[in-house]
Amino acid sequence: MRVIVVGAGQVGSNIAASLEHDHHVVVVDTDPSRIEAITYSHDVLTVQGDGTAIETLEEAGIENAELVIASTDIDETNIVICGAAKAVGDPFTIARVKQTGLLRTWERSKGAFGVDFMVGTNLQTAQSIVRIAGLPGAHDAETFAGGLVQMAEFEVMADSPLAGETVSDADRYESLTFAALLRGDDIIIPAGETVIRAGDAIVVIGSVESVRSFADFVTPPPSLEDVREIVIVGGDEIAAQTARLFEAEGIDTRLIEQDPARARELAETLPETLVLQSDATDIDFLVREHVDESDLVVAALDSDEKNLLVSLLAKRVGVERTIGVVEASEYVDLFETVGLDVGVNPRLVTAEEITRFTRARRTENVAMLESDRAEVLEIEVGSNSVLFETPIEEAIADLPDGIVIGAITRDGELITPRGETVVEGDDHVVVFVDTRVVDKATAAL
Repeated sequence: MRVIVVGAGQVGSNIAASLEHDHHVVVVDTDPSRIEAITYSHDVLTVQGDGTAIETLEEAGIENAELVIASTDIDETNIVICGAAKAVGDPFTIARVKQTGLLRTWERSKGAFGVDFMVGTNLQTAQSIVRIAGLPGAHDAETFAGGLVQMAEFEVMADSPLAGETVSDADRYESLTFAALLRGDDIIIPAGETVIRAGDAIVVIGSVESVRSFADFVTPPPSLEDVREIVIVGGDEIAAQTARLFEAEGIDTRLIEQDPARARELAETLPETLVLQSDATDIDFLVREHVDESDLVVAALDSDEKNLLVSLLAKRVGVERTIGVVEASEYVDLFETVGLDVGVNPRLVTAEEITRFTRARRTENVAMLESDRAEVLEIEVGSNSVLFETPIEEAIADLPDGIVIGAITRDGELITPRGETVVEGDDHVVVFVDTRVVDKATAAL
């Protein structure tokens, strides 16, 4: 399939990287330095030019394109790109937008603006924050099979009770599969005797209850069910959407915004959130308002450095857990090392959502881990699958290394896979897959 990606920034580059092995990808950007960088780093064709111009789209091969992804940093530009693509061809169009208002307008009339699918960066980021907040210690989380199955990734700290245990010793949870260990640049498919080390990231798949129990064991702070109060620092759209989602969960939420006019606006639009107008980098204010008594602080200010500072101040006054918005993806690991518990990068979240949608044509759902080093797929089993009416221990021999069957759902019930488990037609399987073998895996499954 010919795919045109307009915008070679972080979002566009990540999308191109995830699609280049399966599709004929053309990347368009006005910036010559970005075009040069992506030409040497990815197996894609490039066109330097304005993606809103018909001539540029024609040079990119719009007449043969099946998919156009508009991923520049300007919402209106992305919408115009999709409209221009529809004017000269008939591709499926995807637009990235930051403004949730534009997303809501499009949702009321899908197909408007010439956009077939719209991804809201701010809303996706807020949803990611809330998912992670629900699992203490989790760096990533996603649900599958209509909520029956959950995947989560946890970092094993030096003082974790898991450090030094074998997988068989750690496997004490009902309906839970230890899918993989991410150790440095290596992806390890664990056996019973595999030793879990400090610094590993561990990926588990199973029932929501088992994953939550595992999370409580790995990191004792409370899960979202037990959270009583959350403090959000910042008043931008990500902060507002996050507060709105926490409101829907019935959680007491306080939001701190320095600008008086914006604080007043948020107070009017978030009726269940207590909005405080102040500078959250003032440690005396944090002490005076008993921020230390909150279960979680979400830092969503207008700069990465401010978000790190707020997180460190929150830790200093006694807050157990912090989540921060980190716009520069290269800072995420650094910030998590020096004190931020979880960094959420809006551009990576958006790129993953767009890639997930493109992959969904072959699978029911997709979650990407560690910037697409690995994927967790939900696939409905048909008669042409190697799993069809076959015990897993036999079927796995016909699959490439790097695949783990994490969970099975059948008629609304969860089945924990074992070697002797026979997969039936129409079962949904949730599978961990090393990205290097994802093409072979999806073809076989």
